Amino acid sequence: MIAHHASRSATGLGVYGQDTPREFRNGTNAAPEIYVGFEGAPGHQAGPLNGGKRGAYGSYPTHGGFDQMTARVGGLWDSLLGEGRRWWITATSDSHVHWTRGGSDFWPGEYSKTHVLARQDYADIMDGLRNGRIWVGTGDLITSLGLTAGNRGREAAMGETLTVSSRNRTDVEIEIRFRPLEGKNANGDRPEVRRVDLIVGKITGLSANLDADTNPTTKVVARFGPRDWRKQGKEYVIRHTLRDVDGDLYARVRGTNTDEAEPLADGRESPWVDLWFYSNPVFVKVR
Repeated sequence: MIAHHASRSATGLGVYGQDTPREFRNGTNAAPEIYVGFEGAPGHQAGPLNGGKRGAYGSYPTHGGFDQMTARVGGLWDSLLGEGRRWWITATSDSHVHWTRGGSDFWPGEYSKTHVLARQDYADIMDGLRNGRIWVGTGDLITSLGLTAGNRGREAAMGETLTVSSRNRTDVEIEIRFRPLEGKNANGDRPEVRRVDLIVGKITGLSANLDADTNPTTKVVARFGPRDWRKQGKEYVIRHTLRDVDGDLYARVRGTNTDEAEPLADGRESPWVDLWFYSNPVFVKVR
């Protein structure tokens, strides 16, 4: 179960409507292997092409096409991850009526995609969704994304946990790999990644406040531009070391074709000029 367009009824930043932090906590407390996340990027992204709003978010907008619950660093998603919850984001097209026919939608996969690491097998795809082997993107800014955390020869990827011994060297090596689009996307563009952000937050345990929606420990710890990544075959590779890790944490990645340090609230701009991708997190446990 994945919550759909989670803050469409919100009236402000952190002013939630029909769906609330308490609802998500209660759901995953009741069924942690079933109630596993919410939509990071909602459907109806083509709204501005017909004078509407991205996601059909009428009272409070999306940020870079992503729901505020995902887009705000240190916001609700980070609050849930900071409790150690395995909570994942996805993206959908929610395609009802295509924008060329007067609607606000793209065709399925025309703009938004959820990428799952899995075999060509229904059960394995479901397992990938259930366990966070997922990254999401818009406009085909990239076509593959890898995120790993390593220490002393051991490694974990999205959705997985790396265990580090506090008795040994506790530096954690983060590796990010992405493949840019070869050719053109569905709009006939050749988008280029301008920046990749590494976001890290501490895991401090379950909160007594079911309404909590912030994690003040979560920060963008590094920003990378084209001079910071190197080409390896058809992929670009970024490496970064988290020094002297002394407590449990998670790391996640996002990237964009814009110059926005943080994704801005969306207006009437074309969705094709404002593209983002997000990974799901990798976890680090110190014992």
